[in-house]
Amino acid sequence: MTEPAPRTVHASAVKVGDLAVVIRGPSGSGKSRLAWALILAGRAGQIPRAELIGDDRVFMEPDHGRLVVRRVPELAGMIEIRGLGLRQIASTAAAVAGLVVDLAASDAARMPDTASLRTEIGGVQLPRVPIGPGYDPLPLVVAALTTTCVTDEDA
Repeated sequence: MTEPAPRTVHASAVKVGDLAVVIRGPSGSGKSRLAWALILAGRAGQIPRAELIGDDRVFMEPDHGRLVVRRVPELAGMIEIRGLGLRQIASTAAAVAGLVVDLAASDAARMPDTASLRTEIGGVQLPRVPIGPGYDPLPLVVAALTTTCVTDEDA
């Protein structure tokens, strides 16, 4: 039996600690900028070590209940830095997805409902951060990576 090929997705991905942060959004929404900001935040010790998996295109495929994110070989280690063009940096080949960030999300809200903070990709449920247009995504993503959710029972 032939295994299906991994799905190529228009997204960027950064391995933060042991898990991948998948960054989705329309062209020009800041995927590369957020990927670079996460790498810098990792270097500054604000979050665990962060390494580029892929910028602009990545492979995603479900594997035993997890979503594996892999770099596209032709783009390995390349990231677009606005004002500098394509740059080469150290990168890692793959990681298991742990968070999805949606830039320019129409459902972003100050106090989002629980359903908007989850998404399903390839049958795998993942935490999600919807970020509205014009909002700086880095503080929200750092908060999602370094804090836990307060439930109704906790309040």
